[in-house]
Amino acid sequence: MTRTVDDTRLRRWLPFGMSDGDVRLYCLPHAGGSASAYRPWFGRLGPVAVCPVQPPGRETRLREEPFTGMEALVGELAEVVLTEDDRPWAVYGHSLGAVVGFELVREIRRRGGPDPVHLFVSASPAPATPDTDPQVTGLDDEQVVAMLRRLGGTPDWMLADPSVRRMILPPFRGDFALKENYRYRPEPPLRVPITAIAASHDPRASAVSMHGWREETTGRFRAHSIGGGHFAVLEQPSVTHRYIGAALGVLAGAGPVGGTP
Repeated sequence: MTRTVDDTRLRRWLPFGMSDGDVRLYCLPHAGGSASAYRPWFGRLGPVAVCPVQPPGRETRLREEPFTGMEALVGELAEVVLTEDDRPWAVYGHSLGAVVGFELVREIRRRGGPDPVHLFVSASPAPATPDTDPQVTGLDDEQVVAMLRRLGGTPDWMLADPSVRRMILPPFRGDFALKENYRYRPEPPLRVPITAIAASHDPRASAVSMHGWREETTGRFRAHSIGGGHFAVLEQPSVTHRYIGAALGVLAGAGPVGGTP
């Protein structure tokens, strides 16, 4: 089931293009993050075509307004995914990206599109879990910067430089508004296998909170733990890639399994 999306729009969402591979892996960034977070993954997953997704409001889309509503975001992103060829596809989402990825899969199911072969989520409680993170709406810039320092993942020099802060704060604010506006709506569980990766010292997404993802699928569910904090999966890519490779069947030179059970 393919749709037509103009090349300019496609390049906005997939700034690094579509590499060769037997299975496409759409990689969705954390709040305030960008496609570049996944650029080091290129060539590290064998026959998997890593496809970092660029939401508006950052890097190559700096002049665009970030989405603050989940329905509009996944609606446009679904058009991009459905435009691509008939290769098997999978989704990896980190933190906020995990919830976006989950809602993307549900949106494509609502449109009658093909299921992905796998959904990978990291550093995010299950979507039905009540949000206990601090609210960003209404905070001034200094308060947002203080919060980002507590969360980690953003180099301090970026937060200390006023000119850089003016570029990076709008996508953070937009993404946190997206998160605050999100309301989980019950639907039948997916049939897609889910792999959840939690970090041992992540105060925002404990292993226990991530086990709730099991309720979102009738397919296989696997939970893994990795040492470190909220960004451990990006800081230790070789461990993360091992879990992805095992789930997609691309270890030891094996080709991907199009219908991972």
